[in-house]
Amino acid sequence: MAWMKRTALGLVAAALLAGAGAAVYVQRSFAQLDGSIAVAGLGNAVQVRRDGADVTHIRAQSPQDAWFSMGYVHAQERTWQLEFNRRVMHGQLSEVFGPATVETDKLMRSLDIMGAARRQYAGLPLYAREALQAYSRGIQAFHNNRPQALPPEFHVLGVKPGGAQGAVWEPEDSVGWALMMALDLGGNWGNEFARLSVARTLDTERLWQLMPPYPGEPPAASADLAALYRQLGVFRAGGAVPVAAALPPERHEGPLSRQISAGMLAWADELTRNAGTNEGKGSNNWVLAGTRTVSGKPLLANDPHLGLSAPAIWYFAGMQAPAGQASDGTPIAAIDVVGATLPGLPFVVLGRTNRVAWGFTNTGPDVQDLYLEQINPADPSQYRTPQGWAPFMVREETIRIKGAPDLELKLRSTRHGPVLSDVQKVHAEVLDLGKYVLALRWSALDADNQTVLAGLQTNQAQSVDELFEGLSHYHSPMQSVVAADDQGRIRFKAVGRVPLRDPANDIRGVAPSPGWDARYDWTGWLPYAQTPEDDGAKGWVATANQRITAPDYTHYLTQDWALPYRYERIEQLIGATEKHDANSMQTIHSDVTSLATRRLLPHLLQAQSTHPLAAAAQVQLKGFDGVMDANAAAPLVFAAWTDELARGLIIPRIGEDRFAATYGKRDYRAGIERMLERNDPWWCQPTTCAEQSAAALGRALDRLQAAYGADPAQWRWGAAHPALSAHRPFGNVAALARYFDVSVPSHGDSYTVNVGQYNAGEAKGTFVNRHAASLRAVYDLADLEQSRFIYQTGQSGLVFSPRYRDMSSAWAQTGYRALQRSPANWVHQLTLAPAAK
Repeated sequence: MAWMKRTALGLVAAALLAGAGAAVYVQRSFAQLDGSIAVAGLGNAVQVRRDGADVTHIRAQSPQDAWFSMGYVHAQERTWQLEFNRRVMHGQLSEVFGPATVETDKLMRSLDIMGAARRQYAGLPLYAREALQAYSRGIQAFHNNRPQALPPEFHVLGVKPGGAQGAVWEPEDSVGWALMMALDLGGNWGNEFARLSVARTLDTERLWQLMPPYPGEPPAASADLAALYRQLGVFRAGGAVPVAAALPPERHEGPLSRQISAGMLAWADELTRNAGTNEGKGSNNWVLAGTRTVSGKPLLANDPHLGLSAPAIWYFAGMQAPAGQASDGTPIAAIDVVGATLPGLPFVVLGRTNRVAWGFTNTGPDVQDLYLEQINPADPSQYRTPQGWAPFMVREETIRIKGAPDLELKLRSTRHGPVLSDVQKVHAEVLDLGKYVLALRWSALDADNQTVLAGLQTNQAQSVDELFEGLSHYHSPMQSVVAADDQGRIRFKAVGRVPLRDPANDIRGVAPSPGWDARYDWTGWLPYAQTPEDDGAKGWVATANQRITAPDYTHYLTQDWALPYRYERIEQLIGATEKHDANSMQTIHSDVTSLATRRLLPHLLQAQSTHPLAAAAQVQLKGFDGVMDANAAAPLVFAAWTDELARGLIIPRIGEDRFAATYGKRDYRAGIERMLERNDPWWCQPTTCAEQSAAALGRALDRLQAAYGADPAQWRWGAAHPALSAHRPFGNVAALARYFDVSVPSHGDSYTVNVGQYNAGEAKGTFVNRHAASLRAVYDLADLEQSRFIYQTGQSGLVFSPRYRDMSSAWAQTGYRALQRSPANWVHQLTLAPAAK
């Protein structure tokens, strides 16, 4: 028995040692927030202090040291986020995750994100290049002499920062990350392909009924799209879809590795399917002149809506540095700014200086056009142009794949841009790729894109005029910017590059166009002086991705504006109070009344379902007025009904496959509204619209009963609709997601001011809120130190840190933290000191 006692004592000792080791590792993984760190590459000492709101403040003695220190701080707090994002844009995920992410890597290589970034970086003025160089050196300096342990993601995955080459972040990577933001927000090629796909089964009139133009407008395209595509013979004939040779599975996978691979496969599939689609991706901003405020000075609010993630996409920080100069003597104005930074970029993207504040929403102009490129039947290495046949340009790429042989790619491009159908499998399901391929023209890839220069200059603005002067360099993605300064000036302007199209262009970029016909080529660019703007003469300006152009505006931007429900609700709430203050701005941010729900609700209330729970469900709907409250059952009943209604009306008309390929990226809400309001017999066949509505309610109640029980009084919208900030890659690993994900019950829907967008096409977590206010901010120009902010996770990207998720509850309840340039007290004080040479 003595051996058993010794064994037991040994196991206890091993457990204690393991526990002690884990505790030591956890402590060593935290960012150093106090004391002093010697850092090679600094010119002078830099103060890095955290205030009571956990905003990081960098005070440097030169702009270069400020940008360097921002890189160092981002590396301290968001090391894994930077590594993951770098791999995404370089198309190097498969080196870590194996075959699961090959399709994503292929898409990034085809778009040549980093090739474009290098060309754009070379075209920046010297001082901007030196800013990106300083930021890159700050990140590298952190890794050269790390004062903390690497986050657990690196250890679990066996990854070294920067990969085999150790290139943790190059200056060009910052330009690349700005391009990735443009890809997320500035794309509509998915809408174009959806119209092509649906035109295979619907005539053009029905196509516009399913995917109608903006309310009150005719379709932008006058061409008969369905007839055009049939005449050209673009669609694949029936039969099996060609499938690329399967990659061998990763070798020696354990259970955890398999879960990570499966999770990354699901994420990569979603990313590649949703690339080029900006439908539903929105934001709110509004600015009030002093005539509409209690203080007599402007108020400004902003809440950009982005995909939720853990850590968050944003990191709040301030920078202060005196004026300086670049190495060639170019003057650099003083920096004095605080707000939301993007890890990967050395400046505040959204925020305020000491005198001016600004906020963005996505304008969403059509800056991407798909072109049908006809292949020469006598020589498939050529495609048709207005001048005759021309050779495809071919670029070779190698994707390294963990656990599998390298993949050698030959990527084609045309005079318009990359051939997407070489890397997007869904194109093979629709197109006859032996006759036609699809190429992409996208403004953001052009070499003259200087968006990062605009970002640097906003951080030095001292007035509304100076801000918009700096934003004249802004390129992609076009943003609707509202701004206010302490002199009482307010203004709105859309900033960014928009193409001009030939008057003879009868497709106008809403669907793929014949690439050999010159009338479909872009003819130039909309001058900055002619982009939409408003000087706020009526006392306020608001944008919520609705149409921002007046009826007499002479230029075409897009027909794919967001439905105007959020804008109309903001307009109502601004008008309901004569004089606003910061608290009433916060109240608008918290509003969860869905005008879109109100529009469809009468059809649900009139549904005559024979389902056993129908009467109890109608009790929950009694008095419901479109307020999407997390604690109520009615929003859940409504959401499930609209989902089933969409399936019942649309699938019989376009087929299960086409519906599955497009649903979720769009909810077809505008089309469904009009089908029901017209009582359209073609869409509602073989029964009536009322019977379709009743049947949809029955199916919805079956689903809800199976998921939440047989008592509708116990159902809760928030239980089905949590705001999920998912970690990559551990959010899909059951054993890890509970630690790495951040999830809180949430209000709202896709059309509320306090937005809570869900992807109804998701088989798992249909109503989960995955796209919401990535931050909220209110700026008071009477006293900018009274400004406030919040976002949905926490400042730290280190999972063991108490600062990893500490804003989530306040965010869910529309709470705020102070956003100050000069706080009265500091919680943490760190000095970055130049290392001895």
